[in-house]
Amino acid sequence: MTSLKNAVVLVTGGSRGLGKAFVDELFERGAAKVYATARDPLAIPHRDAVPLALEITDPASVAAAAAQAQDVTVLINNAGVELGATSFLHAPEEDIRREFEINFYGQLRMTRAFAPIIERNGGGHLLNIHSVLSWVGVAGSYSATKAAQWSQTNSLRLELRPRGIGVTGLHAGYIDTDMATDVDAPKSDPREVAALGLNGIESGAHEVLADDLSHRVKAGLADDLEVLYPQLFA
Repeated sequence: MTSLKNAVVLVTGGSRGLGKAFVDELFERGAAKVYATARDPLAIPHRDAVPLALEITDPASVAAAAAQAQDVTVLINNAGVELGATSFLHAPEEDIRREFEINFYGQLRMTRAFAPIIERNGGGHLLNIHSVLSWVGVAGSYSATKAAQWSQTNSLRLELRPRGIGVTGLHAGYIDTDMATDVDAPKSDPREVAALGLNGIESGAHEVLADDLSHRVKAGLADDLEVLYPQLFA
């Protein structure tokens, strides 16, 4: 288990939405330092955060961030994108590739860069932000990236455990952020989701399900396909 009091934490995508909520909540819990990343570090709103320029699709940018943040003990892989590529048959292939480059390879690139740092600093934790769509393929390539991200997290959890690094996956449905602006459905408060994710770090939880929808959908994985995809049997 990893205490966040006096921890040094890096949050990707820390300028707004869920990332901003993580930054705010981390300071409430007594983190010693919080690196908040964005393509434009001037966009980081928290006055006590250390702004860090980062483009997770660029290996050189990731390497530069790792060189600057050598004291990190906790990495929160929050940055992600949804480009509306809901049809595998018709969405532009470049949009599908872009979603994978950010959501899957971006998380992997950050983890590979920072796992050795966290290990050298005595161990710590990774928190990867997934989605209820990790388990149900109704959003085209976004669902596919989140399913792949979930699988990556499960593998990393096994690989990093002997190195003193815990790994938590956070799953949530719609969160009240810019990404879900056009969604007409119940949405979770980002601060509440962030708090649950940080609770998961401190308790050493392997997974955190942030809302009722995530609990219901995960439970449905053990059932026949008609539970998650009733349209196939209509």
